[in-house]
Amino acid sequence: MVSPNPWMILPFALLLGAIAAGPVLAPRGWLQHYAKIALGLGAVTPCYYLLVLHDAHSLVRTAHEYLSFVALVGSLYVVSGGIHIGVKGEATPFKNVVFLFSGAVIANLLGTTGAAMLLIRPWIRMNQYRVTAHHIVFFIFIVANVGGGLTPIGDPPLFLGYLQGVPFWWVAEHGWPVWATGLGLLLALFYGVDRRNFLRAPRSVRDKETGAKTWQFEGLPNLFFLAVILGAVFVDTVLVRETLMVAAAAGSYFTTKKSVHAANHFNFHPILEVAILFAGIFATMMPALDWLNQNAPRLLGAQPSPGVFFWGTGALSSALDNAPTYLGFLSALAGVAGTSDIPALLGQHPGQILAISMGAVFFGAFTYIGNGPNFMIKAIAEQQKVATPSFSGFILRFALPYLLPVLVLVWLIFFRS
Repeated sequence: MVSPNPWMILPFALLLGAIAAGPVLAPRGWLQHYAKIALGLGAVTPCYYLLVLHDAHSLVRTAHEYLSFVALVGSLYVVSGGIHIGVKGEATPFKNVVFLFSGAVIANLLGTTGAAMLLIRPWIRMNQYRVTAHHIVFFIFIVANVGGGLTPIGDPPLFLGYLQGVPFWWVAEHGWPVWATGLGLLLALFYGVDRRNFLRAPRSVRDKETGAKTWQFEGLPNLFFLAVILGAVFVDTVLVRETLMVAAAAGSYFTTKKSVHAANHFNFHPILEVAILFAGIFATMMPALDWLNQNAPRLLGAQPSPGVFFWGTGALSSALDNAPTYLGFLSALAGVAGTSDIPALLGQHPGQILAISMGAVFFGAFTYIGNGPNFMIKAIAEQQKVATPSFSGFILRFALPYLLPVLVLVWLIFFRS
């Protein structure tokens, strides 16, 4: 494979800069022109790969990865939008912690995308009288990312590892202490922040009952379509998997009562925004990933520690999508070890593979683009008039002061040596 010119990483950097600055500096202009910016910058890289590198194979591979990503995220969005959960009781800090912990467990069964799309609307309704930015951000941290760190269904990087040959329960068996530690620390931080917010609220708000008197579930036939999507994840045939997902989404959309969609304020804008932005991201990040695959073994050294893989995978997972970053560092480990045989790597370097897995999952929460559901949660929250931090605000106000200390502690406890 011909190495791409490092300067071709520039369109990716420009797109990240536009995503970060556009909604802050020119919100109306960004809303009108983000598609032109994302798709315009995204067109530069495919032209370079096709006309200069003559590498159509990489384009086809990336297109298939993007198609799989959009099919999974989009179908889960549509099906979860057909399920309405009526929540019971006031949103006290303790009840919020229980809800988030339950969402983390569910994420390992439905995937972070499925759990996030199913629970974000009832989460907002539970907290509707005092909902603020920290409710959305910690939901992203816990339900949309860290929670799914135990099974291949939970998060896309772990599913890619499963397809490469990592046993289904390997991460859960070796990584549950890491998962429990990270999740527990985040829940404790959330409780402290949410309790301050709760105590500042007027007593009329603290005593208010939000939503239904009992838990209510509408649109339960969509659980069948959800099962079809989850089953399709394990289909290896090209395009059959995606066809099943799209068919399930279509079946859900046309059979769901309009009243359920109305109760969820359902429309296609959030998934359309994600599809357009990630089309640009998948295209422009190709040179960065290819450069990493070809140079990481030289940069990592002869015997890199698990900590190197935890921070390396994590840092790039926060800037790139965490699924291809996982594969990039797994490839780098294979280059260092001199073998791509997964059983051999698990036997020789289990700490490094666990570090790659946890780094990809945990750091996917560091930015809006680290993991697929993050942007969708932001879009749904904004659609329902909930204040959400900007791209840079997410990092500066929440990821750095709250998530980074958790990551440091996880590194010190599990991956330092």
